[in-house]
Amino acid sequence: MRRRLWGMALCASLLGGVVLVPAFEREALAATAYESPYTFEQTWGTAVRLVRVDLGLEITEKDPEHGYLLFKYTSPESGKRVHAGSIEIVKSGKDVVRVSVQLATMPSYHERMIVDALAKKLHVEYGDPPRKPDPPPPPPENDGTKDGKDSPTP
Repeated sequence: MRRRLWGMALCASLLGGVVLVPAFEREALAATAYESPYTFEQTWGTAVRLVRVDLGLEITEKDPEHGYLLFKYTSPESGKRVHAGSIEIVKSGKDVVRVSVQLATMPSYHERMIVDALAKKLHVEYGDPPRKPDPPPPPPENDGTKDGKDSPTP
């Protein structure tokens, strides 16, 4: 990548143009998200077991009160290199639990693999997610009178 940027800069300078080259490379800070239909407690416990037992990764820090889990991620394609990973689990609204997996130095499909494994493990351990209650029916339409009842015609 650096060679390509320097090559572009050299070509531009020979042609009399200007090219801005970044002074440093930044790691991707995106994360892969998942909305869990299970409770916070179910999702948290399953995420811890997935990382530690199923994936065999080292958990470096965890805080269920604040909903985060930090771990060391290794992959066969990166050799023995260790990557910092995190899972954030947040209650968002009454029945919504949001999960975010981040492996900043790895391609996003690694994050997707962890999210997919978590969703599958939740289903295997707890079955179908709890059914959310149907929303209440809309109020009856008012015909224009104050009380909504038919008024006698004069």
